[in-house]
Amino acid sequence: MPDERVPAASPEQHLTDIREHGSFVSAHCCCGWRGPARRARARAQADATAHEPLV
Repeated sequence: MPDERVPAASPEQHLTDIREHGSFVSAHCCCGWRGPARRARARAQADATAHEPLV
């Protein structure tokens, strides 16, 4: 799967997505942050939510 980073509209904005690699998934952010590889999609989504700043 190609790396499709989208630049943030502002420095404070973080756009996250979940990417699969084999039997693992991980959260990725447009700022370059990447969460740990997880087997459970829900845990990867929780990592992404925790990374996003509170608005």
